[in-house]
Amino acid sequence: MFDTSDTKFTPSSAYEIVKIPETYANIIERYGVEGKYVNAQESPWVPFGVNAAIRHLAFDVRNNIASNILWIKSGGVIGTHKHRGTIVMVCMEGSARYLEYDWVAGPGDFIWETPGLCHTLVSDDPNGVKLFGWLQGPIEFYDENANFLETVDVWWYINHYETYCRDHDIPINKQMYL
Repeated sequence: MFDTSDTKFTPSSAYEIVKIPETYANIIERYGVEGKYVNAQESPWVPFGVNAAIRHLAFDVRNNIASNILWIKSGGVIGTHKHRGTIVMVCMEGSARYLEYDWVAGPGDFIWETPGLCHTLVSDDPNGVKLFGWLQGPIEFYDENANFLETVDVWWYINHYETYCRDHDIPINKQMYL
């Protein structure tokens, strides 16, 4: 059993900015990239099929990464797909599972998918599910006969978001572009 009283350090409780010495401060100042804050409420829910929507949060074209919240609005399915990169998701509300596995993710549960896996995302919850996702690399979608339909990657997500914004006179949030 782990004894928490034997912790080697206690994080500082100083409520102030502490200037940390940095050997490479001048290099970091020249080439470092500042972190980003994205207000999710400024990103619209963009339809994704008949029973789902995506709230786009970030696009990183250098690494083919997109981040979003996928909302399956009631019980439903996001068709069979194959990941060509790593996908990390956290269930925020409701529940979801893959037909190919025997687990069901609920609020706070962590899902990690590796390249090459094929699966079919479903929510049996009458209230659906919201999943926060960090998606690296392309995802290939297939129909019920295993025929290829579409490749979804960072470029597809950008087009999905920007097209919807233009069609609905919504300003494009440049904070989302990492």
